[in-house]
Amino acid sequence: MHTNVAQWAMAAVGAALISGSGEALITYEESASCVPAEAAAAEATQSLAPAVEPSQQILVEHLSRRYYIAADATRQMVGAAYRAAREVGLDPLLVLAVIAIESRFNPIAESVMGAKGLMQIIPKYHRAKLDQFGGEQAVLDPESNILVGSRILQEYVYRTGTLEAGLQFYNGAFWDGSAQYAQKVMAERGRLESVVRSRGNI
Repeated sequence: MHTNVAQWAMAAVGAALISGSGEALITYEESASCVPAEAAAAEATQSLAPAVEPSQQILVEHLSRRYYIAADATRQMVGAAYRAAREVGLDPLLVLAVIAIESRFNPIAESVMGAKGLMQIIPKYHRAKLDQFGGEQAVLDPESNILVGSRILQEYVYRTGTLEAGLQFYNGAFWDGSAQYAQKVMAERGRLESVVRSRGNI
């Protein structure tokens, strides 16, 4: 289940270091210039492999450009989101939208409140779920983070009774009557759907 965290972290450099003008200060490709030629060639070969579904490939291309992330790392994140969504019964575009809002696809993101990783999980509140993947350090493993985050969100939706309330609970803003967080996530989900629809695959 666990992926190579170092590889993902390197891929996050482009997402983490964005200037105010929206241009990447350092791209993944630049940061990986010290990778041995054999490894670079292997990665290049992997990056040419298409995603399992055409809609996933469209999302890979879109998200890779938007967040300045290497295509191979983006493909792994999109694939992980689809697998997690299917396991817990959520819409994969919703999971991707939560990742976009929570971390901008930076797998090593950390908030001042201690939320970590792609879906900004606070380890002390979800130790039992993280223990299934090796403990607290699993929060920075993208595959584990996406699956645990998806399980948490699904539980909150079930507990609160609606998707909007579940999203608000996930963000710790359950009592916000304006539901700003849920609206932000759903707007991002709509944008992702539009990207896929524009290519005629759904």
